[in-house]
Formats: sequence, structure tokens, C-alpha cells
Amino acid sequence: MFWSTVALISCVKLLLIPSYRSTDFEVHRNWLAITHSLPISKWYQEATSEWTLDYPPLFAWFEFFLSHFAKFFDPEMLEVKNLNYASSGTVLFQRLSVIVTDLVFAYGTQELCSYLSSSGIRKSSKWGSRWGSPATILQILLLGNAGLLLVDHIHFQYNGFLLGLLLISVARILQVFSRLFPFKRGLCHAYWAPNFWALYNIVDKALTIAGRHMGLTSDVPAAVMTGGLVQEYKHVILPEITPRTTFVCTLLSILPALVKLWCCPSNPYHFVRCIVLCASGSFMFGWHVHEKAILLVIIPLSFMAVIWKKEAQMYVLLATVGHYSLFPLLFTSFEQPIKVLVLLLHSCYAFANLASLFDMKKCSACLPLLNTFESIYLLGLIPLFLYESVIHPYLGLNTRLPFLPLMLTSVYCSLGISYFWLKYYWHFLTTSEINHKRKAH
Repeated sequence: MFWSTVALISCVKLLLIPSYRSTDFEVHRNWLAITHSLPISKWYQEATSEWTLDYPPLFAWFEFFLSHFAKFFDPEMLEVKNLNYASSGTVLFQRLSVIVTDLVFAYGTQELCSYLSSSGIRKSSKWGSRWGSPATILQILLLGNAGLLLVDHIHFQYNGFLLGLLLISVARILQVFSRLFPFKRGLCHAYWAPNFWALYNIVDKALTIAGRHMGLTSDVPAAVMTGGLVQEYKHVILPEITPRTTFVCTLLSILPALVKLWCCPSNPYHFVRCIVLCASGSFMFGWHVHEKAILLVIIPLSFMAVIWKKEAQMYVLLATVGHYSLFPLLFTSFEQPIKVLVLLLHSCYAFANLASLFDMKKCSACLPLLNTFESIYLLGLIPLFLYESVIHPYLGLNTRLPFLPLMLTSVYCSLGISYFWLKYYWHFLTTSEINHKRKAH
């Protein structure tokens, strides 16, 4: 029934071939000629016609693909100089090209209708037997869409093809939606990502333990949030966090940065700073954040670190603690020297060369580029690592408190990352909108 409907509506489209056509017909003919006759380097420079190629590259490649079939109908249409060319062969080909590429729209419709049929949505008891199922009605609404018939098959455009890609995307996202948004997996990953929720969790844990010793709270499973498996957790003392809460927190965290960017459109560096802060906001407050998401902050910040001294200072702090927070991902003894060596090499290179780039003189009590407080914090990673890899197993705590090292890493790193986030946000909001040349300031 579905493809019979497609064939029937395609016949209606064939009847519309001789109908009125707009200037878009010549626009697309010219684009066929440009992409077929000229090298790629000239596609966006050719200006013989007033209808220059100005669509995104993928659509230009679509025209290039069609041009290989157009030459069998009338090769003259592929000459750039033949402005307003509209032979019968040209008209036939271009009209047929819209009809044929509408099969993408038909396929998208079928996929969406298939999802609807399998989703358990029932037919209405009042209308179902008379007008068909929801999927049947949807198929007619989409395939027989009046707007597409008017705009694509009379006025002349390729909206059906493009909207077909949209329908396919929607249908595909609906068989996997629950996996794209894993709300059932709980607020935190098996190893807490070092963000705000790690601090929130540890406060709840501390209050719960204190309450248990004081006889104020009932017993709860020990260390449930630091288990190796994905589990849901109910906060005992602090309010429960829902996906909606994390969404609101994330939105509020990035909103000031977006407003600042909107108010300062002339500074391209603010765009990169905004990317860093949006990634930071998602990392700090998102639902079920993975620890590796910190790379979304570190990588774009690397660009700013070689331009501005302030960002170089914040980069060495974030990069060191952020990369250290990834250590639990490599937990076997074989990788221990490898991950330490890689982090040391990267951090030493960053400290030495960024300090040299901005002519920073090292303070005897501090690491290059950092103040005393920041230096002490980063150096604290050394005893933390020694405890996790040497002291904790030596004391025989791996059996009784197996996930304590993970929790310590998460909480300690979250303090440094939170400090970076607040400091960088203040830097962004107070930075002038004027484009500066690279200098220390």
C-alpha cells in the first residue's frame, strides 16, 4: 500500500511537468552547469550568471551528481554561458530529478510510519476503522503534502529531498532516543567525573555517615555511587537530582557566556572562550558525564593558551589536573609508568614553553605561570597518586574500601576543575571586547 501511494502521487507530479516554473529553475540549471563544467576551485567564484552558487558544499556535490545524468537529456544545459536555457530536455530532466529524489522523502516517511506502527500507539476507537491507523494517516499527510507539491513540483526546488533526510534522521533518533539520553543510568558515571556533582555526592555521603553515627539516618548501601557498575543512587540528606535539574543547571551555567558573546560579536577570541565555557558548563552540571569529557574543555583552551598569558596560566592548571583525572581509566599496573610519563612530558612541556612564550620569570616558591595556592594544589597530586597506587594497597584496603582511591581522585580533581571554571568565567566576563594583539596582560 505504501509504495502504491508513492507511485500514485508520483503520477500526479508527472502531470505538473509543463506547469509554471520560477527563476529557481534557472538557478539550479546554472548550478548543474557550474559543477559539471568547472573545477571545484571555481565553483564558488563563477559569476557569469547572477544566480551564483551559494549553497553549502554538500548541495553543490548533489548538483554535481545530477549533472552526470543531465548530459544524457541535453548537454547544452551544462554550458555555463547558456543563460536561461530551458529546452524541453532540460525541463524534463530537472522536473524528473525532483520527482526521483523525492524517493528519499518517501523512504523517510516509511521509516517514520514504521516507527509509529511499532511504538504501540493505538488507533482511535472513533476514527480508526474509518480513516485508518495513525501511521496510514501520517503517510498520506506527508506524501501528499500540498506545500511540497506547490513549491517543489511547480515553483521548482528540492525541498522534498532535504526534508527526507530530516525524516530519516528523526526516525533513526526515535529507535535509539533512550540511549542518546541515558537518564536511567543515574546522575554519575561509575567513576565520578570530577565535576560539581562529585562534590555534591561527597557532601551527601559525609552528611549520611555523620547522621548514621549520630543515629539520625537509617543505614544505606555503602559506597553505592562508587561501584564499578552503572547504578542509580538516591541521595539521603541532600535533595535528589533529576535530569531536569541538570538541564536547568547546565543552561544557567552557559547563559552568561552566550550573552557576553552576543554583546561582543567583533571579537573572534570570545567565540573560542565561549566554546570553552559551554563545554565546561556541560561537564560541570551535565547528567551522567564521562570523565573524558574534560578534553572538550582542554582542547579548545589550548588554542587560547598560546595567545594570552591569562589563558596560558589557566591552561597549565586545567590540563594537569584534567589529564590526571583520566588516570583511573588505566588501572592495571602495566600502564602505571606509561600514564605518569605521558602526563609529566606534556605538563613539563606546557609549563616550560608557555612560560617562555610570555617571558614569565619563575617564582622560587611556585610552578611556572601559577601562584602559590595553585602550585600547592597541583603538587598535591603527587601524594594523592602515591596513596592510591602504593599506600592504599599496602595497607590492605583494596578489599574493604576498593573504590576509595577513585572517590579521592574524583573529589580532589573536581576542586581544581571547579576553581578553573570559576576563574575562567570571571576572566571571560571581565575581558574587554576589543581585539588585542598577542601580549602579556
